[in-house]
Amino acid sequence: MDIQRINPETRWSDATVYQGLVHFVEVPADLSADMRGQTEQVLAQADKTLALAGSNKSRLLMATLYVTDLLNVPAMNAVWDAWLPPGCAPVRACLKVELVSPGMLVEIAFVAAPA
Repeated sequence: MDIQRINPETRWSDATVYQGLVHFVEVPADLSADMRGQTEQVLAQADKTLALAGSNKSRLLMATLYVTDLLNVPAMNAVWDAWLPPGCAPVRACLKVELVSPGMLVEIAFVAAPA
């Protein structure tokens, strides 16, 4: 079975689809935003990527959230909880890490099933 790569570039693709599963990572574009703003950006981008891959947030299977400061998790969770449809929470892991770009507060890796 072939691997579908959505918007491939030299170092990454916006998403990969294999055996019907969509894998992708989102990062905020505006690093001047606070955790709430960065999380909103990431989740809005996730909606777009899911649509490109023929899926949607109700089909999420797993999310791995990378944060730089655990004190920001409540703000992130408020945005996350408002974004997810009721009864559609995926398996989730949240890790405190040092991210590559200074000012980046959150990065999220997703796996979703097709719609």
